[in-house]
Amino acid sequence: MAALRNGLLLCSNFLSSSTKFAACEFQQIRKYIGRWMIRDIKRRKMAKDYAEERLRLLAMKRNTILPLEIREEINQQFDKIIPRQTALRQLTTRCVLTSRGRGVVYRWRLSRIMFRELADSNKLSGVQRAIW
Repeated sequence: MAALRNGLLLCSNFLSSSTKFAACEFQQIRKYIGRWMIRDIKRRKMAKDYAEERLRLLAMKRNTILPLEIREEINQQFDKIIPRQTALRQLTTRCVLTSRGRGVVYRWRLSRIMFRELADSNKLSGVQRAIW
């Protein structure tokens, strides 16, 4: 068992130190996570945690059939219980590789720069360069 573990360790060290292996080039794509990405991840987690209660209170708050006193009470409860950072409008689409906030291709969650780079090097499945 120890010999197998040592063999796997040697193989993984060889692969990590070598850039060319079996006529294939391994390219490292670095993930840049800045403060904006950390903030966005935190907001997404909060939005997920509060989504059900937020939807319930918001529907009751906007309901015109309920009396005005009940809607005002729900509005006060909404402001006390639900944080503002849980609003879906505050979530920005960011590139998962570079955390760039602008020019994000929504379907792949990549910025236009990374999308083109990966599409040109044929690393995105289902994406083909336009030829005409």
